[in-house]
Amino acid sequence: MSGFEQALAIVLQYEGAYSNDAADPGNWTGGKAGDGELRGTKFGISAAAYPEEDIATLSRERAASLYRRDYWEPVSGDALPLPLALLVFDAAVNNGVSRSCIWLQRAVGAHADGLLGPVTFAAVARAVETRGIDSVCADFHALRLVFMTELPTWPHFSAGWARRLSLLPYQAAELTAK
Repeated sequence: MSGFEQALAIVLQYEGAYSNDAADPGNWTGGKAGDGELRGTKFGISAAAYPEEDIATLSRERAASLYRRDYWEPVSGDALPLPLALLVFDAAVNNGVSRSCIWLQRAVGAHADGLLGPVTFAAVARAVETRGIDSVCADFHALRLVFMTELPTWPHFSAGWARRLSLLPYQAAELTAK
């Protein structure tokens, strides 16, 4: 199974079910609770990000295609060590590609502009070599955790998000390149 397929399987554990919770801004085509049409989220594909998709009938295969194109490839998942790739990918899905890239850059001491390229990948390689993959993953994950707990929607969604954020580092550590 490829790195993408392994990471996708984990992300879909958290994002798989259909939801049309009116309190979730992502479930609305306008991106804000009460703005646009309440079309929901399925497999983590939200009406806010994909207002033209028929969310209720979205297939896993279509969701996987969108995940690869819009999240895995923009964060260069194949170029990252697999445990870190999962964390960066999951954050891109849940918090946005640019924000995820900035957290990666901050975690490895690169210029945090949200654009991944040779300088960022060199910084990732140096950080992993000098500090170890677990340390880099922990630094990335800490940045995300601080951000998540400061969201105004944290009180409503904290139980699920806290569980996800608690389990991800363990799941990342178990991934193996195949």
